[in-house]
Amino acid sequence: MSTVAAATCDAKGAGEPGAEKKPLKPCCACPETKKARDACIIEKGEENCGHLIEAHKECMRALGFKI
Repeated sequence: MSTVAAATCDAKGAGEPGAEKKPLKPCCACPETKKARDACIIEKGEENCGHLIEAHKECMRALGFKI
């Protein structure tokens, strides 16, 4: 099984009192579905991973992203 490098997010200020809440970046949203989608595409090709691609899109939409 191959491994996929995940993008990291800058979490400065997270949990600090009085810190402004920064909007969620698309790169950091839905890490579970993103990892599964990316691994499938690498191993099997995009044409065989439609269900995981759609699951990631639904997750992103649920967080308010326009996809």
